[in-house]
Amino acid sequence: MEKWECTVCGWIYDPEKGDPSQGVEPGTPFEDLPESWVCPECGAPKSMFEKMG
Repeated sequence: MEKWECTVCGWIYDPEKGDPSQGVEPGTPFEDLPESWVCPECGAPKSMFEKMG
C-alpha cells in the first residue's frame, strides 16, 4: 500500500499504521478514508495529500 504526504505540513499517512487518533484501522488504504478525514498534524483536508512515489 502506498503512503501519502500532506503538502501542508509533511505528515505521512501510512496505511499499515492507519490513524488511531481518528479511528482509522491499520490496513486502511488512503482511498478508503472518508472525505471528512483531515491531517491529524495540521488539520488539512484529504485533498491536500499527494501520493508518494
